[in-house]
Amino acid sequence: MIDETAPQGVPNPASNPTAGLDLAGLPPLLLGTYTPKIDAKGRIALPAKFRTQLGPGLVMARGQERCIYLLPQSEFRRIALQIQRTSMGNKAARDYLRVFLSGAVDQDPDKQGRVLVPQMLRDYANLGNDIVVIGVGTRAEIWNREAWEQYLNEKEQGYSDIADDVLPAVDF
Repeated sequence: MIDETAPQGVPNPASNPTAGLDLAGLPPLLLGTYTPKIDAKGRIALPAKFRTQLGPGLVMARGQERCIYLLPQSEFRRIALQIQRTSMGNKAARDYLRVFLSGAVDQDPDKQGRVLVPQMLRDYANLGNDIVVIGVGTRAEIWNREAWEQYLNEKEQGYSDIADDVLPAVDF
């Protein structure tokens, strides 16, 4: 579609919000909701869109609200370093780091884009065959489908109410 109000050859920034931005070096932007299944061996096929964004190696870790985080290795390292910079005298930081790192595992997707979800993480997130994988910006999350639907139902009510608090500088 051509924007006839824009000068010839000049892109209209409204039609492409990332026009003029240097996106090199930024972490991937994982978006959407997918419903793969866990096979009998405990593997899931990553959504095709996520495979290249997560990269050849990724890290799975315990997430909040009993989900599993899927992070590109670079993003996982950034988060781990940030937590480790917190004073070792801070008990909450030590507790968080222990739980977060002890439940983290490196994974390399196979040729079909499948990754093994270790039993300890499946137990932590109460995963059966019916799961949801969601994109949450720099990470993806694996949820028990029923738990995700309950969470979403609970949070949707306040979604617009909290927008002003969470996004004060963003104009929708």
